[in-house]
Amino acid sequence: MNLYSLKPRFQNLLRPMVRRLAARGITANQVTLFACGISLLLGGVLALLAQYSAAFWLLPIWLFVRMALNAIDGMLAREFGQQSALGGYLNEITDIAADAALYLPFAFVVPLSGLQIGLFIWLAAMTETIGALGQVHGQNGRRYDGFGKSDRAFFIGALAVWYAVFGSLNIGWHIAMWLACVALLWTCWLRIQKGLKAA
Repeated sequence: MNLYSLKPRFQNLLRPMVRRLAARGITANQVTLFACGISLLLGGVLALLAQYSAAFWLLPIWLFVRMALNAIDGMLAREFGQQSALGGYLNEITDIAADAALYLPFAFVVPLSGLQIGLFIWLAAMTETIGALGQVHGQNGRRYDGFGKSDRAFFIGALAVWYAVFGSLNIGWHIAMWLACVALLWTCWLRIQKGLKAA
């Protein structure tokens, strides 16, 4: 079980807002691009301000808002006839780009390193790519097994809160980041295995 399993309840809370957005002509692709644009901007700002720990309060707030926007764009697409091939591409590409931008600032926060964060970003992208391949080669659609996007958001959000509160990261977070990389590697393997069984 991961945080993704809570998505249906979260969607029910958002449904009234989604109806209002649809009534105003807001499209799923617009929401997708907006969420990605803000993520890229915030990631760039935090990378420049990496030594100012208080700035990292913005990250958990935005991660929660972005999670809501990701749910909203999917609901607009599915429930209001906005599904398209372009939307499918945008959904996958912008998620990977936005994740990379939001994780990047930690490469400049001691004791984390560029190697760790680079590996974390790459493995996160691999899990999403492998998950999407489930739609191509499997019978049960996209794979969400393992240490998924919502779980990563929780982990990165907790990391940002700690840094914002205490002004530094201890060696425990250095170890936790390596363990998160191991969890992502396991997720890649798990999604391949589950996908093959469903093929």
